[in-house]
Amino acid sequence: MNIGLDMMGGDFAPLEAVKGVAQYLSEQKQSPTLFLIGDQKYVEKLVKEHKVPEEHFRIIASEEVIGMHEHPTKALKEKQRSSIAIGFQLLASGKIDAFISAGNTGAMLVGTLFSIKALEGVLRPTISTVIPKEDGSTGILLDVGLNVDCKPEHLNQFAVMGSVFSHLILGIEKPKVGLMNVGQEEGKGNLLTQAAYPLLKNNKQIHFIGNVEGRDILLEKADVMVCDGFTGNIILKLAETLYEITHRKRIQHDYLERFNFENYGGTPVLGVAKPVIIGHGISKAVAFKNMILVAQKMLEKKVLERMKKALEE
Repeated sequence: MNIGLDMMGGDFAPLEAVKGVAQYLSEQKQSPTLFLIGDQKYVEKLVKEHKVPEEHFRIIASEEVIGMHEHPTKALKEKQRSSIAIGFQLLASGKIDAFISAGNTGAMLVGTLFSIKALEGVLRPTISTVIPKEDGSTGILLDVGLNVDCKPEHLNQFAVMGSVFSHLILGIEKPKVGLMNVGQEEGKGNLLTQAAYPLLKNNKQIHFIGNVEGRDILLEKADVMVCDGFTGNIILKLAETLYEITHRKRIQHDYLERFNFENYGGTPVLGVAKPVIIGHGISKAVAFKNMILVAQKMLEKKVLERMKKALEE
């Protein structure tokens, strides 16, 4: 198992990426080989300073970096020696099995869709976010920004992929799927949710419980909540802002701490052939460590293969 890590992506790279690698390896008895893609001299200096065991990584030299605000498609085309471009080259050629970056999100999404393609039958890949529930459990919301305009069939597939991910990665035996809506009754909502409801209701691959409202998101009603990316991204950004406000006001509570994105690492792109994990631009060591753990678990559990099988059925 080989996992590639973009060492130059993110506001605190490559230092925090190296620290995350060191933390990850210190906690693992057995680990995959990590391909650290970045400025060779700089990365070599940092891994020595942090005493990262040499037998567990390889440094892949890159000469360019795609900035956070560069145009994704243009940057990938013009910066073939960038850490993100090289990462996707390695992933497409089979030299690594998963790729992680906290760099330019658009470049990561474009690279994913054009380098490794969607799983056969997937209409649109999706991204999700982890939702901490009040009762201590964890759910997911998807899509959260990759697909701002959706068709009912897209939401139906998101439900299947979210269910597989929740079962294999979050350990939920029979994930309850809810459709984000403005009311609980069948027939509520806009044209998208009204058309998606019967598809979800008749989908034998999921445990559909009906509509869920905004007030249900943090409660135990549903484990997988599906919506278009426009709605999901607004919910995600609101949650991030509330967490930031509680920190600024020094409001401390164990439940609120569960909204810290570092605890979950990054966002996997669901519905593509190989694991791609996209991290937050302000990721620090803990987030990088957890991104590696998510990629490792997805490979070990064969999550994407299971998604493909579920969608075929």
